[in-house]
Amino acid sequence: MEILKIKDLSKCKYACISLGEIMLRLDPGEGRINTTRQFQAWEGGGEYNVTRGLRKCFGLQTATVSAFADNSIGRLVEDLIMQGGVDTSLIKWLPYDGIGRNVRNGLNFTERGYGIRGALGVSDRGNTAAGQLKKGDIDWDYIFGELGSQWFHTGGIFAALSDTTADVIEEAMIAAKKHGTIISYDLNYRPSLWKSIGGQKKAQEVNKRLAKFVDVMIGNEEDFTSSLGFQVKGVDENLSELETNSFKEMINDALKVFPDFKVVATTLRTVKSASINSWGAICWYNGEFFDAIHRESLEILDRVGGGDSFASGLIYGFLKTGDAQEAVEYGAAHGALAMTTPGDTSMASLQEVEKVKGGGSARVDR
Repeated sequence: MEILKIKDLSKCKYACISLGEIMLRLDPGEGRINTTRQFQAWEGGGEYNVTRGLRKCFGLQTATVSAFADNSIGRLVEDLIMQGGVDTSLIKWLPYDGIGRNVRNGLNFTERGYGIRGALGVSDRGNTAAGQLKKGDIDWDYIFGELGSQWFHTGGIFAALSDTTADVIEEAMIAAKKHGTIISYDLNYRPSLWKSIGGQKKAQEVNKRLAKFVDVMIGNEEDFTSSLGFQVKGVDENLSELETNSFKEMINDALKVFPDFKVVATTLRTVKSASINSWGAICWYNGEFFDAIHRESLEILDRVGGGDSFASGLIYGFLKTGDAQEAVEYGAAHGALAMTTPGDTSMASLQEVEKVKGGGSARVDR
């Protein structure tokens, strides 16, 4: 069974590079989008959030590949990215036409939810610079061949944005494989992104096409079902042993279709309310399954970005230890901590992740 062969960091400028759209998130805090009179601004994007977590929490050198319309909104998002320490030199800037007729930047309005009221996301991302990226726009051989990166991360959100973005992902993956870079892909199924272009059928067509290039496949039960067509059987309301075994059967089904996957990882979440979730994770690697610590009734402040932070912790674990049990524990702990703070991106420190990973409590540190 083939295992991950990670390039030596001494031969690479970056530990990880991401590809995806980065939006300006407008957050009404404890209020609602349709009644608020003020928003707090954050940056966020499913693929970018992973490299941001790897840089800010785990201290690794990362970069993001994306595109912006060159106006004050784009420069605000760039400034937010720079505050997180992610290298912005690979971002493509497009001239702004003054109205957004030709190109614009994406906005994401997100409510956190509370109790019986679930979180709500309303994206405004049509005609964006990132969505207009096409094959040939990015010199991937320069990025992976000359600059070098141990890891490349992208996902199903960017793949859904336009008729050309999946082609960009495929082009990037081919170059990454050529230069020995590990490829991870988070399925991140979003019904709203696919519904006007063919729904689940189109999502499965695109994701199955890209999956054959992937080394590390990441998702949750909805992602694997909606994006790849694999069903989870025998699920109950709690993350019981029965349910965990059902997820493992689903992963085994996926491996029969995609035998080149070297790692498959899935988060396990039971939503009891917007504020209380059960949280766990499974990782398959080298023929074995590894379960993270299960956290029953985890309190949630802002669930957005929890899965992305799981992915960054998982990647960190493999890069630093090569041990699948360590990797899934880092992922689950980092994802849990990320949901205790507002915004898409993690505010956790490595020290906090190590404490939670080791079973530490929420007693005050002073």
